[in-house]
Amino acid sequence: MKSYNQGPFYFISDIHLGLSDPETEKEKESLLVRFLDSLSDAEALFIIGDLYDYWFEYRRVYQKGFFRLLNSLYNLRARGTEIIYLIGNHDFMHRDFFSSEIGAGMMENEFIAELNGKKFFMAHGDGLLKGDYGYKLLKKVLRNKKIQWLYSLIHPDIGIGLAGHSSKTSRQHTSSRGNMETDGLKDKAAEIIKKGYDFVIFGHTHRRVQEKVSDGIYINLGTWLEKPCYGKFENKTFTINDL
Repeated sequence: MKSYNQGPFYFISDIHLGLSDPETEKEKESLLVRFLDSLSDAEALFIIGDLYDYWFEYRRVYQKGFFRLLNSLYNLRARGTEIIYLIGNHDFMHRDFFSSEIGAGMMENEFIAELNGKKFFMAHGDGLLKGDYGYKLLKKVLRNKKIQWLYSLIHPDIGIGLAGHSSKTSRQHTSSRGNMETDGLKDKAAEIIKKGYDFVIFGHTHRRVQEKVSDGIYINLGTWLEKPCYGKFENKTFTINDL
């Protein structure tokens, strides 16, 4: 478990860059860049998955678009802010671009940390519910490095187009589960808190939550598709703030 002792700490989730029309996405990127550029005091930024609506990175090629965001993340890391990126169910096809070029720590599953003496459990939230074996099997297949390598043999224009289609299918699956996923992640958070965690942070469901559960607090950061926001932890207090 990694420990941080200064802060403040910032959290974002489910921005889904690339989902909508170019003008909407340009405005969303501009808002995100302004937010990142304002983090002059941040010890760490935690991205809790689905920064992109889809992402596929080839060994020598990464997808076009959102250059200003990449530059802003690079500058944030260069200023000394640690960036931890938890891969979601939409942006899971990463290789090493974010780690080698930006300096972000890439996490395929959960990330556990102690922030100013408080224990945090962070995960995107997909695949954590009991059951849902079909999705869990699909997740294992899609994240298999050999399968990703085979997929990378497809020309990028075709491969990235297919990734976009897969992203829409995944979003429809999540939407169809609705309240079951929302309630299920709350139950999962309660289970984790009983193990001694003070805060559990998920994304994925697109429903904003900050709720006391037993002796801890369950947080879901919602989605930028409805109301852009960020989480902030400072002086042992967590807040969700609109942008």
